[in-house]
Amino acid sequence: MEIGSKLKNARNDSGLTQEQAAEAIGVSRQTISNWENNKSYPDIISVIKMSDIYSVSLDHLLKEEKSMNQTYQEFLEESTNTVNAKQRLEKIILFSTYFLVWTIAMVIFWQVKGPVTFECDVVFRWILLPSVLLVMTIFIAKNNYWGKGNWFSVPVAAITYLTVPYTRFMEESGNATYTFRFPNFGYMLIGIIVAVCGICIGSLIRSRGNAFPGGGKK
Repeated sequence: MEIGSKLKNARNDSGLTQEQAAEAIGVSRQTISNWENNKSYPDIISVIKMSDIYSVSLDHLLKEEKSMNQTYQEFLEESTNTVNAKQRLEKIILFSTYFLVWTIAMVIFWQVKGPVTFECDVVFRWILLPSVLLVMTIFIAKNNYWGKGNWFSVPVAAITYLTVPYTRFMEESGNATYTFRFPNFGYMLIGIIVAVCGICIGSLIRSRGNAFPGGGKK
């Protein structure tokens, strides 16, 4: 059983809500929720306080299946490192996927000798790139990777979208016209809107999750 589940069970068994536990420990309710959902881990002082408040032993909270030679601090550091490693992997996957799609789009739209077809324009400019950006910003805000720094993804999106040029080949009345426009300020606006929407949606999901963790007793 993970430590988050142990903390949640111990709090429920003590008859306390997240708000009551947070007030007794001296932290926010969101912090309690993060601990119980394994998004972060409490320091040793907070664990000792919970042991007293919930009327359970430290061994019950932390060392059920751990070697008795391992200190509480070592266990907490190990758990925290596991969470951090998981978050780093998520960030790598998210950013790698986004920049891979962006790189492919850049190669396609910058090929001067081959104007972009309508199908490529729709797939990369209007489906793939916005979809990946939306998912990435939702995850950033939902997991609150950088706090207020989550909004830094908006200017990043603006810059990457600005660099995707408008390129189109049109033929009318026997006359062929090739249009290439850079920087693409109109598309930059799309990137800003998508990023803002993603941050707002992710923040809403996080706030609702904190308000109703697990759909059960708070």
